[in-house]
Amino acid sequence: MSEQKVKQTTVSLREMKKENKRIAMVTAYDYPSASAVEEAGVDLILVGDSLGMVVLGYDTTLPVTMEDMIHHTKAVKRGAKNTFVVTDLPFLSAHISLSETVRNAGRLIQEAGADAVKLEGGREMLEEVRAIIRANIPVMGHLGLTPQSVNQLGGFKLQGKDLDSAKRIFEDAMLLEEAGCFAIVLEMVPTPLAALISEHLKIPTIGIGAGAGCDGQVLVIHDMLGITHNYMPRFVKTYSHLYGSMVESLQTYSREVKEGAFPTTEHEFGMKEEVLYQLKKELQLS
Repeated sequence: MSEQKVKQTTVSLREMKKENKRIAMVTAYDYPSASAVEEAGVDLILVGDSLGMVVLGYDTTLPVTMEDMIHHTKAVKRGAKNTFVVTDLPFLSAHISLSETVRNAGRLIQEAGADAVKLEGGREMLEEVRAIIRANIPVMGHLGLTPQSVNQLGGFKLQGKDLDSAKRIFEDAMLLEEAGCFAIVLEMVPTPLAALISEHLKIPTIGIGAGAGCDGQVLVIHDMLGITHNYMPRFVKTYSHLYGSMVESLQTYSREVKEGAFPTTEHEFGMKEEVLYQLKKELQLS
């Protein structure tokens, strides 16, 4: 068991950028995963609305609700009490009204126990960002591929490839910093653009499919451990191949049950003969 780690804060993360210390973040959704992430000493956990696709089986993140995010954040917090946890504001939770946006962000902090919230979007979301921060809730921004806008973007595609879109992402990053975000996720943007943004921001950037020029990186735990077994994005590095091991173990278990090889005496609990005798006698069993 490793020593209890020091929990990161918005201030310490900014200091890490100043000191050129890389930031590691992992997206996790449950108690055992969060426990492992904390034990490994990872800096941040993101409870992403990607849980809709990764653990709930949806095709997009759009069906994910506030209740889903609260439920999973609570589980993560129980497993990672000393890790800074950021939770996504899901689809439509920050688009109805400012008061509704702040109320939803507040629920993620007050009910679920998150340390900060993440909000997708740039200049169009500045009022929401400022309103949440005025409520003393830290906000992480998210630019580039924003999955809640997947239908508007035309799919899960690289963003910022042409001059206009690259300029917009750059300007949005500066605006989010000015609005008070403590960090920004850059997803699926060209490496040179992400590096340029990171160079000009005082707050950290966390890249996913944005290259090594960001101040930190984030991967989904199911992807990096090889639990995800169908499509794997190009930006993912797989550190284990657990899906195959899981299937193999389950096949062995099923075979042993059918063959009578499991359970054996080492997995059983006995009882005193006299107790069994009296039980049969009282029940009038032979």
